[in-house]
Amino acid sequence: MRRKNLTTPLAIVSIAFLLINFYVFGGLRFIISNPVFPYLFWGFAGILVSCAYLATLRIQNKEPDRFFTVTIHSFIIYLASEILFSVFLLINDILSFFRAVPYYFETYSFIIPGRSLILVEMGTALSVFLCLLFIYGILWGKYQYRVIKHVLYFDDLPKAFEGFTITQISDIHAGSFNNARQVQKGINLINKQHSDLFVFTGDLVNNRSEEIVPWINHFSQIKAKYGQFSVLGNHDYGDYVKWPNEGEKAKNLQQLKDYHAQIGFRLLLDEHVTLTKGTQKIILAGIENWGIGFGQRGDLNKSLENTQVDDFKILLSHDPTHWEEEVKNHSSKIHLTLSGHTHGMQFGVEFFGIKWSPVSLRYKHWAGLKTENQRTININRGFGFLGFLGRVGIWPEITVIELRKNKIKPQ
Repeated sequence: MRRKNLTTPLAIVSIAFLLINFYVFGGLRFIISNPVFPYLFWGFAGILVSCAYLATLRIQNKEPDRFFTVTIHSFIIYLASEILFSVFLLINDILSFFRAVPYYFETYSFIIPGRSLILVEMGTALSVFLCLLFIYGILWGKYQYRVIKHVLYFDDLPKAFEGFTITQISDIHAGSFNNARQVQKGINLINKQHSDLFVFTGDLVNNRSEEIVPWINHFSQIKAKYGQFSVLGNHDYGDYVKWPNEGEKAKNLQQLKDYHAQIGFRLLLDEHVTLTKGTQKIILAGIENWGIGFGQRGDLNKSLENTQVDDFKILLSHDPTHWEEEVKNHSSKIHLTLSGHTHGMQFGVEFFGIKWSPVSLRYKHWAGLKTENQRTININRGFGFLGFLGRVGIWPEITVIELRKNKIKPQ
């Protein structure tokens, strides 16, 4: 697969990397006086940037290999730690500058005080911690599945479905898995929820249908009383790799659909099914991928054909921008939409009420629940991983949603 010429972007990144290294080196020399240190520092930086340059050039004519993956991940981790350290240095230097200003008006001599040892040491410690955190995320964090439970209340939920439970996962990305035992741990945790319904909201693979083959026996273990349902995500269509012809691409997609069936997932392609309990029902609809910047294949109106306005509806739609653009204001009320796609960027902070990820620059709402216009969306953080082969702070998620008719008021 031929990619565009990357020489210029690589040169820009390399120059920026070296400039950051000059700044970081100056800070580290403040606390490290060993004469060997400069050789070790610049030797490692030079080797790393050279390997990253070579690894990136190599994939212009083929798929990313192990050398590329290891090198780029090492480069990203090292650069992230240096940026964090630079932030502390910058704070230090700004404070030093402002301390020098009053001294200038007293002596007419502009002398900037030296750096604070405490800030430099703090920056060093946190940078090392960040490196270790990234390493943990790559080796173990990507399989640290957690169950997140929500209880949702709807005035018009059919009474028979009071307490109905749904387990949702999203973004399996089977082509990235490398540990069958850990994946099985996630499957066991899904089944342990004993939910009435199981749904998967897209991106079974990274690019090619055969990526799921080694994992079919694992995911086929998932069972729920009212069935297992799925939709396609943007990666499932094979849009991000080059195919010999359109026929091969179409064949790949059809094979992927067949694999959904082999796993036991009923794939919903702009259609719906009716789930009944006694004489009451709810509608479960699913559409093909529809997302801003990621293809708009799905047809919401088609998926809702022959449903009634007052039917209780749940929609599976991979990309949450679909909810923002079309679902939340649709003429037919869709009570609950289940999405994925963002992965929470697999990196961020979620504790003590703080919720942040770089993906927030792209998606205002990127994980968990949001309600607007009496319609609710849940964005699952993803079961698998892609690109960055790890997770830091944004752990793989199994969502369990319990439907309730009325919120019980405290006595």
